[in-house]
Amino acid sequence: MEVLLTVERNLTQNFRSRVRCCAMNLTPNFTLEELIFSSTTHARGISNTPTPDAVEHLHVLAAGLERVRAILGHAMHIDSGYRSPELNHLVRGVPNSAHVTGYAADFLCPEYGTPLEIVQRLHNDIDLEFDQIIQEGTWVHISFAPAMRRQVLTAHFANGSASYSLGV
Repeated sequence: MEVLLTVERNLTQNFRSRVRCCAMNLTPNFTLEELIFSSTTHARGISNTPTPDAVEHLHVLAAGLERVRAILGHAMHIDSGYRSPELNHLVRGVPNSAHVTGYAADFLCPEYGTPLEIVQRLHNDIDLEFDQIIQEGTWVHISFAPAMRRQVLTAHFANGSASYSLGV
């Protein structure tokens, strides 16, 4: 009985520390919780807890997303931010995805416009520094990885796989 109580107490303490961790504001409009949330991890019972390095990168991501939000003039809906390697594998992400390092997010901003309109607007803003923007059809992928290549891609989907072309 004592072992069971100890395990329950440890689980409760771990949960509380994760809740404190994840409720943290990274910037005025983005929290750690929203940048690591995944319905897939909840459904599958796997962890999506970022490493300390990934949390630092999520600060960079959130700062970049703040700039995007200012350009678009509207709140954004984050569909996917950080992905643990296990989650990335489950959702068929590429192994070197910037999501795994905490530098990328997939988002929508319907109050601004379509994903294509969003990508065009962000690409045309010469002051916005980013590594990669992808028009993924029904969402926008953006990365603020250190390379800051300003690479713009369009995804094309066929037969269950994606291919990418330069530009929009």
